[in-house]
Amino acid sequence: MFMGEYNHTIDAKGRLIVPSKFREQLGNEFVVTKGLDGCLFVYSNEEWQLIEERFREKPLTSKDARKFMRFFFAGATSCEVDKQGRILIPANLREYAGIDKDVVSVGVLSRVEIWSKDRWMDNGDYDDMDEIAEHMAELGLGI
Repeated sequence: MFMGEYNHTIDAKGRLIVPSKFREQLGNEFVVTKGLDGCLFVYSNEEWQLIEERFREKPLTSKDARKFMRFFFAGATSCEVDKQGRILIPANLREYAGIDKDVVSVGVLSRVEIWSKDRWMDNGDYDDMDEIAEHMAELGLGI
């Protein structure tokens, strides 16, 4: 399970240090893709295989399924950790996520999310958490 929040900077070549706590669980190679809310999603190879299997079961007759698959899988890339604990995030993914310098990596259960610090701060409005918590309880996800 991934959890925690880590701040880093991305270098001029697009390399980002992966926090050691995340590297321990992700291994030396894993998948980075376009995520929701303007961030990047990072999955271990094992988790990525489970996601692939679930999508293979979906009918291609669903226009929304086809569109989401294009978004999610066309943006995906395999990343390998270098000796300094960094990965190279391709330019198209950096552009999608608005990443240019300051980055926040957060653990969210089965994945890591990579955010530009500005977007992370803009997304951090939690004034409506009571209302959201009620909706989560309706889904059977109370705390």
